[in-house]
Amino acid sequence: MSQQIEIEFKNFLTKAHYEQLLVEFNVTESQIHRQINHYFDTPDSHLKNLASGLRIRIFSHAIECTLKEKSSTHQHLETTDSLTREQADEMLAGKSLPAPEVSKRLQHLHVPSESLQVFGTLTTDRVELPYKGGTLVFDHSFYLQCDDYEVEYETNDETLGKNVFEQFLTEFAISPQQTPKKIARFMAALQGQKG
Repeated sequence: MSQQIEIEFKNFLTKAHYEQLLVEFNVTESQIHRQINHYFDTPDSHLKNLASGLRIRIFSHAIECTLKEKSSTHQHLETTDSLTREQADEMLAGKSLPAPEVSKRLQHLHVPSESLQVFGTLTTDRVELPYKGGTLVFDHSFYLQCDDYEVEYETNDETLGKNVFEQFLTEFAISPQQTPKKIARFMAALQGQKG
């Protein structure tokens, strides 16, 4: 289990900008890693109402269950438990929540874990590169009938990270935009389908 504060800045990219950045940073096919995210909430949207999110993320080599709680505009408290394939399958089937530290945080937040259910899946092809003391991330995500592109900058220092990220956007002529988290974009697309 790990618990950490995540500090990240993000911005949408056009497909052309995304492809340009892959070339600029000499990204090879082997550096692009696929992640599959399964998102959970209760029918009453307990987590959404707390500006929090719960997901299982499946990598090629590992599976994690992570609860993200918003602490400020660019910061989230992340609580993560590792899962086996069998545990992930149980959770996806709504049979159990085999993530002890995540369970404790959900209890603390008064989220009824027995009511959790999967509401959707988002797949991301991700590139992570060291950049000016942090990590630069290029993401191509696809979900429902959507696909989008974004750049993220993950850092340990919010002030320094903000400066680095703003300079990056300027250098590559990327227009700054409000960019919601992936789970929020997925929810918006899901509401759009229902509407």
